[in-house]
Amino acid sequence: MTTLFPLPDNHPQRFVLHNEVHARASLILNLPVQASHLALLLSNDEKLQERKHLITLCERFGVAPPEKEVDHFTATFNAFQIRWEQHGEFSTYSFYVHDTPKVPFSDSALKQVPVDWLSQLSGQVIVAAHATIIAATDIDYKEDADLASLSTHFANNPVIGSKVTGGAASVFTDFRIHVDGFSRFLIINQGLRTEQAGRLLQRIFEIEVYRVMALLAFPIARKLYPALKKSDRQLYTITNAMTQPESKDAELLDELTTLAAEVENHISSNHFRFAAASAYYQLVEQRVSDLREVRIQGIQTLGEFIKRRLEPAINTCTSLSHRFTLLSERVSNASQLLRTKVDIIIERQNQGLLASMALRAKMQLRMQQMVESISMVAITYYAASLIGKIAEALHTLGWHLNPGLIEALSIPFIIIIIAISSKRIHKIITDTTE
Repeated sequence: MTTLFPLPDNHPQRFVLHNEVHARASLILNLPVQASHLALLLSNDEKLQERKHLITLCERFGVAPPEKEVDHFTATFNAFQIRWEQHGEFSTYSFYVHDTPKVPFSDSALKQVPVDWLSQLSGQVIVAAHATIIAATDIDYKEDADLASLSTHFANNPVIGSKVTGGAASVFTDFRIHVDGFSRFLIINQGLRTEQAGRLLQRIFEIEVYRVMALLAFPIARKLYPALKKSDRQLYTITNAMTQPESKDAELLDELTTLAAEVENHISSNHFRFAAASAYYQLVEQRVSDLREVRIQGIQTLGEFIKRRLEPAINTCTSLSHRFTLLSERVSNASQLLRTKVDIIIERQNQGLLASMALRAKMQLRMQQMVESISMVAITYYAASLIGKIAEALHTLGWHLNPGLIEALSIPFIIIIIAISSKRIHKIITDTTE
């Protein structure tokens, strides 16, 4: 009898997060098996269309279609199994048929899939691969025998391979696209279990897909390299001009601003691609590690071949991305220095302008004081004249006054009164401005 405990409510995502560990689990395959794998680059509209297209295949064979929100689906049809996965940039289709031709790659799993349905798949093919898991006795394979006979299955190309999964199988490939448009992986069963077979095929297909997806950034890196050199030379020219005594700072600042915009545009336009390349490369390394390769004498392992070819390309992308970031920082530093220089020049100009304004104000004050002194003399003159006229009038009326003497004696008093009034007015003005 099940005991129910009085626990708090479950988090809304508890079961989804718990079951995520079981998502995209590898298939359990009956051996021998043929497999074909397609990876398609899709736009957002094409992703919606591919789900509808997958539903039409299910309806055609009377199989329950995938649920609306799922991003992976596995089903068995009449003669084949299909595994569909939708990723951020691409979708993958894996087709499995549980028999093998007498000659590897003379037939493929895709021949069991309706041709009209395949022809209407959305997107662009970025990876297409055939894989065959076959018993060693079916192709007379012996570990100590010459491996040259295996190259006949790869159009006589040099073969790369190794023992994997603890020696339970050997994987061989040439990492080339053959005339049918597919690359090839030959897996010789030397004790694989059904659970191992599904995981092994999934890892091999993921290595191929992630390897190519990582390399999507390499053509962009080569295309951007001339732009990086041009921007670097332009920055050198600008910074060199900044050191000259008579540099045109305003024009240099405009050039730096334009250069900064160009560099930031390159970074923002391609940051996702370079970051994705690094992430895909890490996945490739992890999947190669999961194969647990053991060297077969005389040929390169898959990990060695991929590392020697893929690592330089990824390092180029990483280096270019890092150099663009450093260039952006250098442009920013140069812009800051130039702005500081321009600010100092403007500050000096402002100081000179303020000093000039202060000198002019001082001159105006001196002129005002001079005018004020002249005004005091004029006022004294007119006031004394007015008093003299009054004295003359009083003298005419019979007063015994000397108009000239009275006028002369009034001058000191008038000057004192004007001085006291002027001082009081200055005080009032000072108190008002403060």
